[in-house]
Amino acid sequence: MTHTRYAFIKANWHADIIDRALEGFLEEIPAAQVDVFDVPGAFELPLRAQELARTGRYASIAGAALVVDGGIYRHDFVAQAVVKGLMQVGLETGVPVLSVSLTPHQFQETDHHRAIFGSHFVEKGREAARAALQLTRHAQELAA
Repeated sequence: MTHTRYAFIKANWHADIIDRALEGFLEEIPAAQVDVFDVPGAFELPLRAQELARTGRYASIAGAALVVDGGIYRHDFVAQAVVKGLMQVGLETGVPVLSVSLTPHQFQETDHHRAIFGSHFVEKGREAARAALQLTRHAQELAA
């Protein structure tokens, strides 16, 4: 029996926080069913998601990133482009693409904020995994 496969893409910026989303994802879906891919930053998530979706190997793809305000408003444009790009990949390929990409208005490089957002990303990873499993069930029901 083959297992359904899932892809999890994570941005390397703020990897200590983003890796927490993968932890949460793997609490819900066995690691043996998840292929993990790294990209340099959030902006690269949609292209990698598109490449993976086109392989036909994955029931769904999750992309995780933390886009922070660097004081020049660039983060708003990046976050919008990433989420729109991920959605577009799903619409064009028919493979669900889930966003675990967050853009906090208040983030500082402190232990306190790292702990807060790290915990938040664990939960967001769990939520993405639950959504992936639900979408897989729906696809299987439609195919039956």
